[in-house]
Amino acid sequence: MTNLLPYAIAWAVLALIVIGLALYRRSISANEDDSIHLSGGVAAVSEQVDTAKRLEMVDKWGKVLTVVLAVTGLVLGVLYGVQVWDATSKIGLG
Repeated sequence: MTNLLPYAIAWAVLALIVIGLALYRRSISANEDDSIHLSGGVAAVSEQVDTAKRLEMVDKWGKVLTVVLAVTGLVLGVLYGVQVWDATSKIGLG
């Protein structure tokens, strides 16, 4: 029977990173200016572009890490289920 605890801990750390990214994105978007600046305020336009780029980067990593989290969670769940099934099937044979 393989010990899945180190993998479960790594998965939990990854989950915390994904949650941290979500909170970071929320803090970035809280300061976002939703009004459109077309002229006059070069600083405002520059700040909007910078915020949009930061949100885009966080969104990209958030999506990638969420998919990795889901896939590894499913793999760990299947491995755990196989181990439990294998252990219970051997009990009946003995």
